[in-house]
Amino acid sequence: MSPHIRTSFPHETTHEDLLIPLPDGTRLYARVWRPLTDEPVPALLEYLPYRLTDWTAPRDWQRHPWYAGHGYASVRVDVRGHGNSEGMPADEYAEVELADGVEVVNWLAAQPWCNGRVGMFGISWGGFNSLQIAARAPEPLKAIVTVCSTDDRYDNDVHYMGGSVLAVDMHAWASTMLAFVCRPPDPAYVGEVMWRDMWVKRLEAVDPFIHTWLAHQTRDAYWRHGSVCEDYGAIRAAVLAVGGWHDPYRDTVLRLVEHLPSDRVRGLIGPWSHQYPDRGLPPGPAIGFLQETLRWWDHWLKPGADGGSGAGDGPVTGVDGARAAGTGAGGAEVGGTRVGARDSRVGVMAEPLLRSYISDSHPPATVYPTLPGRWVGDDAWPSPAVTPVTYALEGAPVLVRSPQHTGLDAGRFFPFGNDADLPPDQREEDAKSACFEFEVPAETWVLGRPRVRLRLTSAVPRGQVIARVCEVFPDGASTLVTRGVLNLSAREGRDRAVEWPSGETQDVTFELNGIGHAFPAGHRIRLAVSSAYWPWIWPQPGSDTGFTLDPEGSSLELPVRARESDPSITFEEPEESAPLGVVVPATLDEPRPERLVVRDVAKGERRLEVDPRYGGTRVYPDGLEFTEEALETYTIDESDPLSARTRSEWTVRLHRPETGWDAKVETRSEITCDATDFITSNEVICKDGDEVVFHRTWERRIPRTAG
Repeated sequence: MSPHIRTSFPHETTHEDLLIPLPDGTRLYARVWRPLTDEPVPALLEYLPYRLTDWTAPRDWQRHPWYAGHGYASVRVDVRGHGNSEGMPADEYAEVELADGVEVVNWLAAQPWCNGRVGMFGISWGGFNSLQIAARAPEPLKAIVTVCSTDDRYDNDVHYMGGSVLAVDMHAWASTMLAFVCRPPDPAYVGEVMWRDMWVKRLEAVDPFIHTWLAHQTRDAYWRHGSVCEDYGAIRAAVLAVGGWHDPYRDTVLRLVEHLPSDRVRGLIGPWSHQYPDRGLPPGPAIGFLQETLRWWDHWLKPGADGGSGAGDGPVTGVDGARAAGTGAGGAEVGGTRVGARDSRVGVMAEPLLRSYISDSHPPATVYPTLPGRWVGDDAWPSPAVTPVTYALEGAPVLVRSPQHTGLDAGRFFPFGNDADLPPDQREEDAKSACFEFEVPAETWVLGRPRVRLRLTSAVPRGQVIARVCEVFPDGASTLVTRGVLNLSAREGRDRAVEWPSGETQDVTFELNGIGHAFPAGHRIRLAVSSAYWPWIWPQPGSDTGFTLDPEGSSLELPVRARESDPSITFEEPEESAPLGVVVPATLDEPRPERLVVRDVAKGERRLEVDPRYGGTRVYPDGLEFTEEALETYTIDESDPLSARTRSEWTVRLHRPETGWDAKVETRSEITCDATDFITSNEVICKDGDEVVFHRTWERRIPRTAG
């Protein structure tokens, strides 16, 4: 469902670009949308490294003017060293980024147009630093909305999974950020004289993120920094945590509603991918997410709100659970979520602690415009409506020795709503795994994180085990429901690497990613266990020997939820403010496949080519032509874990034909391995027109301490 474009608001608005000063003299580039009112209003902050004047501008114009039209000063700020902000770039969520963020919150609160109350919001990076800055508890920050983010930077981000190196996104994201960090400031905003000097100084400070990420292969102090799960109690702001069952970060929502005080947190998980829930990208259904967040902001930030104590329900009134949202000098607007709410309760904090979407059974496909299902509400998490049900594995011990290319049908780690994002039919993957099946005598709803207990015997010190839960249809089709990974050296904790004693038998237990799914009667639940999962998981040296799985003592535990939906959980239709007007020109070029698997029969080699499709070419209203091209390649020999190789190539061009400005960034990045080291290679070439202004290569060998 495409969002409705909203053109009329309670407030007329204005916007301006400005520079926010920091104590060290650095200035951050900001764009502020404000309602035209004489009364001070709350401020909302989105804080990112992704270039507000071009890369996120189309998305920014969908929501910041919308918030301003409803009585908020909505502010988009570029992190230092990115876009048109001054300063040098740093690692993701570095100390300087978070300290700057606190300063920006305090600066906003002190502006004459702000009432002293600030909220933060964002998706992915912006959701991450919203949580991390909330953990620093700046006094004006009263509430946040964190979407598709994580509380655990080690085990629930793009770097590691179950203690294993995430080959698919550890490298893809590091190479993406290498290209992004190297993009120049825009002379149209920083000046024709300053832009190149700023650019060259930034480039001289660049170091590929992959060097740092691969150097920390266990959950050490580097990963504990910025992981709010280290101390949930540090968060004083109210938290609305939002995720999607097809986003890799959805487990964070479950942990936040479990560990934060129930009077300051609410969770929402839909069927969505790594996108805002109002954008209408598959899988749907989309919801009126901006309206839902407006209820959150109105409760915590508007006059009469309790400022984060959870003592009251703020400025919410109405009949039959409808919301009358005060908009200061501009009047009021009536919303409609949860009309007729249970127990006649009203207000956003009267919603269930966790609202989750239980998807109905669906045949395997790489894209679903909409997934059928229903909403359920739980007032506590863990929920008394969820019962762990154990399925014991049966049969004789089995050698699990999966080919190294097992996992090519895993789908994209970060689904964005593209046609080839989701896993196809899993029958080929299942055939490379040890499978155990269970009948479904009556419809079974699963909500939460499944758990496996496996009795394994390994002859080698290193390896990994991958468990997938699939729904098997009567015709044999297999839909991936969820999965999990354990690096066998992380079985005693993610903060250490303990080799497996040769030939020893041990029981290992680990959780799979959370899911909301309904298994219909007559279908089967399949647990598939493999010893390889490329390119998601970087294979361990010697892991081609596999391991022996003894079903006796092994089990699958599913969190089975009572089959009770909540019809009072409803949402308004999605809407956004008017688009920016970016044009995507038509070209005669034949588009590359999103995901292409190539098999070299003679060499026994598989190659996966991925076009991440971040945006192609677009033309902005101010005349900027912005072009991105990227290709990721993952190669492996089906029998050799040391043959694993990843490669990423990026080209970014920023061109203003009317001024002649023409800047280009080209990057190449590659990772290979041997038994003892990862070998990384990175190259950057930056040009101003035909002139090369920067060219550098990096070659590193990084010891394989746990990966």
